[in-house]
Amino acid sequence: MSVVLITGGTGAIGAALVEEFSRTDDVAFTYFNNEERARELSEKFRAFPVKMDISDSNSVQAAVEGVLKEFSRIDVLVNNAGIALIKPFTDTTDEDWETQLSVNLTGCFRVTKAVVPQMIRRKSGAVVNISSVWGVHGASCEVAYSAAKAGVIGFTKALAKELGLSGITVNAIAPGVIDSPMNSSHLNPDELAELCDETPLGRLGKAGEVAAAVRAIAENGFITGQILGVDGGFY
Repeated sequence: MSVVLITGGTGAIGAALVEEFSRTDDVAFTYFNNEERARELSEKFRAFPVKMDISDSNSVQAAVEGVLKEFSRIDVLVNNAGIALIKPFTDTTDEDWETQLSVNLTGCFRVTKAVVPQMIRRKSGAVVNISSVWGVHGASCEVAYSAAKAGVIGFTKALAKELGLSGITVNAIAPGVIDSPMNSSHLNPDELAELCDETPLGRLGKAGEVAAAVRAIAENGFITGQILGVDGGFY
């Protein structure tokens, strides 16, 4: 049985990850402000919730220490926490840009830096980062988000090379358009229907399908430095 830490556990993909891994493993997950949803997931899946502000290094360190105190180790880290932004580039403010980088990219750095030392000591572990199809190919009116998620890909490939000799795998998942509240809040029904038409499988992805891919890549000890598209053939 592994100990799995999932950031952003109260979102659609995060909750699916909690459900997926809790079937066989001890699961801890972080949340920012949705305490009610965190409590529901904790009770339903017997998972360990930890409040964390991913934009604050002290909060990240305290959260990771709390998980280590509870379970003594972290075998798998899933960097899932993230926020979206759809806005024309010329309307994107400095604050927009900094927030996207702080949460989607630097947050990944902060959590990984807090978790990895105990993996190195044990010569074992897996890190899976959630990027995006837009991090691979870019998206109009999502320049800041695309740039941050592209940064996650570079982070993944470089860290995989650095941690390989310590027996730690580092990979990323690049989801396509997933049926989630985040997407439905940013895209209208016509836009979602158009994206379905552009996807060879003809539908939106499911959060559980992303979670299953995360598990598969986390459990394979000879896959590292890879970016796995879970996008229905979108690209």
